[in-house]
Amino acid sequence: MQHDKVLILDFGSQYTQLIARRVRELNIYSEIHPFNNPPKNINDYKAVVLSGSPMSVRSEDAFHPDLSEIRGKKPMLAVCYGAQYLAHFSGGEVADSNTREYGRANLSFVAEDAFFKNIAVGSQVWMSHSDTIKSLPTKGKLLASTHDVKNAAYKIEGEATYAIQFHPEVYHSTDGKQLLENFLVDIANVNPDWTPNAFVQETVDDLQAKLGDDKVVLGLSGGVDSSVAAMLLHKAIGKNLYCIFVNNGLLRKNEFTQVLEQYKGMGLNVKGVDASARFLDALAGLSDPEKKRKAIGNAFIEVFDQEANLIEDVKWLAQGTIYPDVIESVSATGGPSATIKSHHNVGGLPDYMKLKIVEPLRALFKDEVRRVGASMGMDKDLLGRHPFPGPGLAIRILGDITAEKVRILQEVDAVFINGLRDAGLYDKVWQAGAILLPVNSVGVMGDERTYEKCVALRAVESTDGMTADWVNLPYEFLQKTSNDIINKVKGVNRVVYDISSKPPATIEWE
Repeated sequence: MQHDKVLILDFGSQYTQLIARRVRELNIYSEIHPFNNPPKNINDYKAVVLSGSPMSVRSEDAFHPDLSEIRGKKPMLAVCYGAQYLAHFSGGEVADSNTREYGRANLSFVAEDAFFKNIAVGSQVWMSHSDTIKSLPTKGKLLASTHDVKNAAYKIEGEATYAIQFHPEVYHSTDGKQLLENFLVDIANVNPDWTPNAFVQETVDDLQAKLGDDKVVLGLSGGVDSSVAAMLLHKAIGKNLYCIFVNNGLLRKNEFTQVLEQYKGMGLNVKGVDASARFLDALAGLSDPEKKRKAIGNAFIEVFDQEANLIEDVKWLAQGTIYPDVIESVSATGGPSATIKSHHNVGGLPDYMKLKIVEPLRALFKDEVRRVGASMGMDKDLLGRHPFPGPGLAIRILGDITAEKVRILQEVDAVFINGLRDAGLYDKVWQAGAILLPVNSVGVMGDERTYEKCVALRAVESTDGMTADWVNLPYEFLQKTSNDIINKVKGVNRVVYDISSKPPATIEWE
């Protein structure tokens, strides 16, 4: 089955991924490519969107896309930088704005046009620019204004070319999804038929054709991506899929046993390998975060290679790579990098393994992975799991790693995560965890002085992990959790809560 596709040309905007996701929410397949390295088969795309950019079109270093195969030939929507580019180089004028407009604004004028169907005066939009369009390009017709920006939206008469200075892809543009639907469905006649069920059927068919009777090995992590990838492959090749779940000793409390049982209940052919001692030996004496990551990666490769060699005639390595992993290697200023980022669960396997790669999820965003999993009837608790770092608790234990520190953090983490579930807060948090700090503090328990560990709790809300805000958990919950940790976990006498956002902080501490 062939689907209509939308091409998004990236000029380096922080919002480009959001454009693709909003288009996907309309059940329309979209792809991101750098403006200076577009796909050769432009005719395969039904419509084109030009993203924003941190650049100014008035700069000597301004990006200059070649639109000769697009403009006037394909429906095109130019967002922010794209709108200014069309104006500046097509007979209009772009200048430094006297009133820079960032953040929320409201439409003060909306023309009668299919582009603004069901969008009225007063609709909130999100602005993010310091330049402004002083005059429209040749054949430009004004479609919308805000109080501070007269030329907030326009179209080129005689073409299916539309341009806007605001960002419909961000949540704060309240009718952004409607506007994208108006352009893509009503104006560009894109068929919105790219659904999770269609993806599953087409992917299974493709995998069967590609893999035939070959054997495939997959490293499971217990997370969403590898689990959904496993189910797609299981549907396609059944017993020829060999899953390996490695316990690196850095998982959450009882997670190895629980996840193995969950996988067996899904009908997967899974082998659990307890390599805890091997990983802890590899980490002995290491405190530097990068050295810890490399030690874990190397140990995983050794264990995985050893187990994969026990499978006769295995030819393929399956990875849970998703679309953000792919487009992270693509830059509007540098073009695609030489190597696509590897999925963290396989850590970049060496050439000597001689396995071909299969990545059934490489076209999907994380939220789409969850929807595909749901369409296959996968357990909602598994699909709703918080992201968990590949190196596990090793990067949540600051400093060197010991079995005792792992025990302490596993106990603390269990109290925190189970508490979130019991309080009905787990699904309101994007990611949560505890961090064991490399400091001891004085405390009093009964009449005795203690000198024990301090732990930090971290809970954030996000959509993709690129940015994140700390979650304002109820004081009563934090109070109970702190008391439970100190009373139940031997070795901890102080609990703090991390209230920093990303940026400037990161979600994980290491």
